[in-house]
This record gives sequence, C-alpha cells and structure tokens, in this order.
Amino acid sequence: MEYVGQRRLKRKLEVYLEAARNRDEPLDHVLLYGPPGLGKTTLAHIIAAELGVGIRVTSGPAIEKPGDLAAILTNALEDGDVLFIDEIHRLGRVAEEHLYPAMEDFKIDIVLGQGPAARSIRLDLPRFTLVGATTRPGLITGPLRSRFGIIEHLDYYADAELAEAVARDAERLGFELDAGAALEIGRRARGTMRIAKRLLRRVRDFADVAGEERITLERTGAALGALGIDDAGLDRRDRTILQALVEKFAGGPVGLDTLATAVGEDRATLEEVYEPFLIQRGLLQRTPRGRIATDATYRHLGLPLAAAPAGLFHEGG
Repeated sequence: MEYVGQRRLKRKLEVYLEAARNRDEPLDHVLLYGPPGLGKTTLAHIIAAELGVGIRVTSGPAIEKPGDLAAILTNALEDGDVLFIDEIHRLGRVAEEHLYPAMEDFKIDIVLGQGPAARSIRLDLPRFTLVGATTRPGLITGPLRSRFGIIEHLDYYADAELAEAVARDAERLGFELDAGAALEIGRRARGTMRIAKRLLRRVRDFADVAGEERITLERTGAALGALGIDDAGLDRRDRTILQALVEKFAGGPVGLDTLATAVGEDRATLEEVYEPFLIQRGLLQRTPRGRIATDATYRHLGLPLAAAPAGLFHEGG
C-alpha cells in the first residue's frame, strides 16, 4: 500500500482488503475519523484502487434530501464500488435514515407521488462500500456509527514520516530536496500531511525566486521563517493566541469566548482549528475554569516563569 505513515491502520486495512478480495465480497463499510489534513480522502481512493473498483466522492452537506442520496446510489455506483462521503457528520438527518437500509441490505426506499396517492417502492442497489470521513466523530449518531463494520482513527504523523512524504513529492515534481530540508519541513508541519505538502510548495516558491535548483536546509529555514512558522511549527496566529493568554489574562484561567474575542476569532475556529495543536504541544490547558497557559508556553515565548501566577501551571499541559 503506497501510503506514508499510519502503519497501525495500514496493517489492519491490508488484512481487511485481502479478506474481502478472497471472498469476492465488498469491503465492510469504513468510518475514518481524526483531525483534518491527515489523509482520509487519500485512504478512500487507495481502498478503491486496492479493490480494483470505482469510487464516487461526495460530502455530507451535499446530501440534504433522500432524493440526493437515491440519485447517487442508483445512478452512480456499480457492484463493488466505493462511495466516499466526506464530513459525513453533516449528512441531512432524513437522508441519513434512508442510508441505513442501503448500508445494511443494499436497498433503498423511494416515494413516488404526493399526498394520498403517494406510494413507496424498494429498489435493489449494487453492493457497495461506504467510506465515511469526519473530523467530528462525536456528532455522528449512534445508529449511523453502528452500521460501520470498520471504525479507525488517523493519528498525527511523525516528523520522519512527513519528511519521507515531502521527499517523494519533490522527486515526483522534479526538483531536488536535501534530506535535512525535508526533515525541517516535517518538523514544522504540525504532524499533518496536508500542511507538510503545502509548506513544501511554499519553500519551493522561495527557492525558485532565488534561482536555486536545489532546496537546502538553509533555504528551507529562511523560507519558513518568512512565512512566520517557528521551530515548533507555530504560526503567527498561534503565537498571538498564546501572547493574549499570557499578557492580557496573566496566563489564565480565561473563558473560551473571552479569549476568542481578545484575538478576534470566533469561538468555533479557536476551539477546532488552533487549540488542538496547542494542547498537543503542551502549550495550552483546558480546565473547568477556562484556558490556562503552561510552563512550556512561557518558555516558548521567551518569558520568565516568574510571570506566571503561582500554582496554575503543569508541565506539558
């Protein structure tokens, strides 16, 4: 399976795929969850390729009504195909209920006509594999979750895995990337494949403008510095949040809404986009009383620990 990282998940998927091929059956429905940018869509395409079948890609918000779902299931799929639904937690509730018999029995109920003359018919569907992806598994209803035979979490990537991926991309794009430069990009990519690939393209831009055919560690460091991405992978917005927490609220505790207002972000963006990485890096704590800076926050910002209110901080958050 040509896919960098996620070794634990790949080992299990290889078993499931081989078993499905041996039995000449569609793969059980798969639910992939985890932070954005880790490769859920890529895995869905790999599953289809490994099974030698087609794939139809859509998203939860695009399926609002049962008719939207019926059109996809009856017209777009052939036997054994993969249906990939991104952001499946945003699937319309009525459409979701019509998805249950499709997943279990490969059948769907269609209502013809309106009012007293309306009648329901049940259509047979091709055997298919549904691959759902979500960044918010807690928003998926119990009945939908229970119909997935394979439920897997995608982990953040190690620096070396990201370096391997960007080195492959550089080779595919036809330019030379030093091993040290690849590792530096991986180190600052927040454990996220999508970010690593984006940083590679931006570093390449800086190298092209400088007239350099080979991307060195020195050029990479200078480019990432110009982009405002520091050694820990934090960008300017991350540092603004930490500085507000420390300078405006004495390190906390402070409520999420108050902190969001202080940095000019909406609550959802702060909670879902910025906080997970800061917490993972041990730079922020969530507590019942509010958000709190850690000892690591002060060190990262170059501030003395004496500036922190006594007794509030714990190493690593």
